[in-house]
Amino acid sequence: MASVENPFVYGEIVPRAAFIDRDVELDRLVEDLADGQKVFLISPRRYGKSSLIRQALDILGRRRIATVDVTVSSFSSYVAFLEGYARALVALETRTGRATTWIRDLFRGVTPEVRLEAGPHTGVALAFPSVRTARDVARLAEEVFTLPGRLATRLNRRIVVALDEFQAVAAFNGGGVEQTLRAAVQQQRQVGYVFAGSEPSLMEQMIGPKRPFYKAGPVMRLGKIPADFFAAAVDSRFKRSGLPPESGLGAAIVDLAGNLPYDVQRLAHETWDDVAGIRRKTVGLDDLHATLHRLLAEQDTLFEAVWQRLTLAQRATLRAVVLEHGVEVLAADVRARHRLGGPSSVQASLAALVRDDVIAREDGGRYAVVDSLMREWVARKTF
Repeated sequence: MASVENPFVYGEIVPRAAFIDRDVELDRLVEDLADGQKVFLISPRRYGKSSLIRQALDILGRRRIATVDVTVSSFSSYVAFLEGYARALVALETRTGRATTWIRDLFRGVTPEVRLEAGPHTGVALAFPSVRTARDVARLAEEVFTLPGRLATRLNRRIVVALDEFQAVAAFNGGGVEQTLRAAVQQQRQVGYVFAGSEPSLMEQMIGPKRPFYKAGPVMRLGKIPADFFAAAVDSRFKRSGLPPESGLGAAIVDLAGNLPYDVQRLAHETWDDVAGIRRKTVGLDDLHATLHRLLAEQDTLFEAVWQRLTLAQRATLRAVVLEHGVEVLAADVRARHRLGGPSSVQASLAALVRDDVIAREDGGRYAVVDSLMREWVARKTF
């Protein structure tokens, strides 16, 4: 078993070999982006949004379409985002011999600082140290947001841009970035965009009637993978890796993980590792539960810290969400059973738990704990 690679991947972009389902969504995303569409991909956390985007960009790359992938939320300021976005775009031009000249020629209203970096991160370093005032930032944004179209012309190639965690732009420049970006991208027929976000409520607001991106392009909403399909795929991967699963193992993993792709992959990966480590020939439900207990013990300090930060009302509401499977939390009998306050108090606690990313509201109004391990910890360790 030691020479066999674990078939389950989590905590990183899932490679094609470990990717499960999403065939319809992947085909649609690829074709829309190849056609220069501006796609809005909305997905709760842990549904595999970023991995889906990576698969699409890989396919597009094989079609000789240039691709750029930027995570908006990784930047600490609007200027840092604009610099990072510009660096990713100019990296599409691989002929760096005259980099300083041609990059400076791309910018008309601002002067970039350009240098070539050697070593393990060889490439073009790009910054705008002269940008200081709000007016400078606005001018830089207009320049950067038109870059994809100008580069598509320069390279004579289609370009696809992925802006992941796109809802983070709302924090930049008082929200004015949306208007500037929309004005630029709607002129770029040779450039496809995917604006992807993992905070559905914010993303829905951004494409609403009173916002710049209203009706700017097709909207894809990523749902859960059908549980029975997911369970069968998990069982199949255990079997193909040389660990025949006990009947019902895949279904148990999917159920324990709340049918969240990230959590399913995590629980399957860790179970596979534990069983392979002791050189077992099969894997069963007892192995799954042993792995679950190990993971809960390892996360105990973290979950305890989260619990301690909650108010007493929020703790009671969170327990109710867990024990009632997230439904009818506001009902009178549920509130009485869990000693909750009035409806307004419970609603305030639910809103705070959603805001702090402890729970999420799913389609149909059901609440679910974002981390399935946290859900199990609350069920087993709190009162």
